[in-house]
Amino acid sequence: MGTGPAVAVYGAYGHTGRFVVAHLRERGFVPVLAGRDPGKLRALAASRPGLDARTASVDDPAALDRALAGTAAVINCAGPFAATAAPVIEAALRAGIPYVDVAAEIEANVDTFAHFTDRARAAGAVIVPAMAFYGGLGDLMATAAMGDWTAADEVHIAYGLSSWHPTAGTRATSKVARQRRGSRRLRYADGRLEYCDDAQPTLQWPFPEPLGSRAVMGEFIMADVVTIPSHLPVPEVHNYMTVEAARQVTAPDTPEPAAVDDDGRSAQTFLVDAVVRRGDTERRAVARGRDIYAVTAPLAVEAVHRILSGRTRATGLASAGRIFDAPDFLRALSPHILVEVHHG
Repeated sequence: MGTGPAVAVYGAYGHTGRFVVAHLRERGFVPVLAGRDPGKLRALAASRPGLDARTASVDDPAALDRALAGTAAVINCAGPFAATAAPVIEAALRAGIPYVDVAAEIEANVDTFAHFTDRARAAGAVIVPAMAFYGGLGDLMATAAMGDWTAADEVHIAYGLSSWHPTAGTRATSKVARQRRGSRRLRYADGRLEYCDDAQPTLQWPFPEPLGSRAVMGEFIMADVVTIPSHLPVPEVHNYMTVEAARQVTAPDTPEPAAVDDDGRSAQTFLVDAVVRRGDTERRAVARGRDIYAVTAPLAVEAVHRILSGRTRATGLASAGRIFDAPDFLRALSPHILVEVHHG
């Protein structure tokens, strides 16, 4: 058992939640298992002797308060975040503890910024949404690539995934997004998010080796379009996803990720290419690693570690690139994600 601070993990029994629990233990924290399903919590607790399990529904504030009692921070891993983010943030504010989530839901992240920015600032609280592979990593990479630039014209984040087998949580959050958007899609242009009805473009993206040039779905937007413009003066943020991965994640018959090692990681690999442009000049950050769900755990846990140890640049509600020293944070991820930053 760890001897460090207790950290509540809401949605601890989910696919990503289990990685977060394991990584907290590796880092010396004491995870407190929390979530909505008592049966799944009991099963997880039975496989993790010595850990406290606390059932709490998001529509039961008193139960959420009990779930967070005595903890130093909470990591919300329970999607859809459209349903869980606000209630768990409210509970964290009542408890006076930092809140971190791994939400890749664009609209849920927009709602978090809209509803809690002023309240977090007034309370001196720390709230970090989208501290995950989608949203947090791209924001850190773009911020590191910016370097000494104070503004840029465009940010492009291209995702080169070898495959994308969605978890049950990914499918649930995708369903919520489809319900909110209908037949429309989102893009970030001219300094704002907008809905559009035109066809999603397909183009070639020049990934660094070993991927090289690959067909990608353009405007396959992720939480980067919320996190990056929340603090960087960039009017255009564009996302791209390798065509094969985009088709897999949306296909109804694609199986869930299959573990291929003792840590539960899948064989999926990724290369993320972040390009920042100002005029005719480009700066780039490239990240390589394995299993997008597994690497969310070190991102979220490193965030909690830095918040609790006072290694932050801001208080209130802030994305990863604003609240943390981006280059230093990325270096700390080196056992899990290899990142190269090129300022040209």
